[in-house]
Amino acid sequence: MRIAVFTDAEGAGLGLVDDDEIAVMTRDDPGAALLGLIEAGAAGLADARTQAAGAARVALGSVRLGPPVVSHQRPVICVGKNYRAHAEEFHGSGFDSTGKAAIPEHPVIFAKLGSSLIGQGAPIRSGMDPTGTVDYEGELAVVIGRRAHKVSKAAAQEVIFGYTLCNDVTSRVLQQTHNQWLIGKSLDSFCPLGPWIVPAGEVPDVTALELVTTVNGEERQRAALCDLIFDIPALIETLSATMTLYPGDIIATGTPAGVGIGFDPPRYLRPGDRVAVTVPGIGTLTNPVA
Repeated sequence: MRIAVFTDAEGAGLGLVDDDEIAVMTRDDPGAALLGLIEAGAAGLADARTQAAGAARVALGSVRLGPPVVSHQRPVICVGKNYRAHAEEFHGSGFDSTGKAAIPEHPVIFAKLGSSLIGQGAPIRSGMDPTGTVDYEGELAVVIGRRAHKVSKAAAQEVIFGYTLCNDVTSRVLQQTHNQWLIGKSLDSFCPLGPWIVPAGEVPDVTALELVTTVNGEERQRAALCDLIFDIPALIETLSATMTLYPGDIIATGTPAGVGIGFDPPRYLRPGDRVAVTVPGIGTLTNPVA
């Protein structure tokens, strides 16, 4: 099952992707409908499968996929320096303002504003960055399924609804200039997310998967998801220890080595480029650079 937010000639909707079609679940406030589906859990997913069998269908190629979020008002929770090779790559780039240690002792947490969200195929607007240092960061993202407060690592899987993909697009100079990363990470269009959500029950072992990022078809990043310094249960335990996570919250788990600043000279994104983030079994998130 792949759960998608979309827009077509008839307006916005929420649907289930089936090969090259979308079974339309509702045309009424897809964000609220997605939240209801997430909150309903396994029973809601079973009902959705039943409903999809008799639902109206539209061609996948005829729609524009939006970021699969319950609200554009919520920030995306992000994790920095969460693959060892990338942590060393970033630390050695001259752009790391997080401290003296290359490998963090605790998760590095920051946020991207919801206003930065875009969906599959929407352009990354590189002109938003006056410094011309736009970089890519392919990541797996986790969708929270139920209210979570003080959740242990052992119980973390119980609060995961599903998975999607994120490109944590960054202005490197703004990130460095402002020390805290919010401004360098939250430019409009700098958070591609999607293309859809795959429920956790359909991903038997997410740590067995591999993430690949390409730019114009050239492989730039490849890493096993089991190589996270702080794995998904550890991130959920850390975050929920001091804050409440809610259904529909998104956690982007960190990017591996191979980002643009890891090259000498840096290989920043330029208009005309095309970035694709892939995790087999979850999908491919592709965005052009404008």
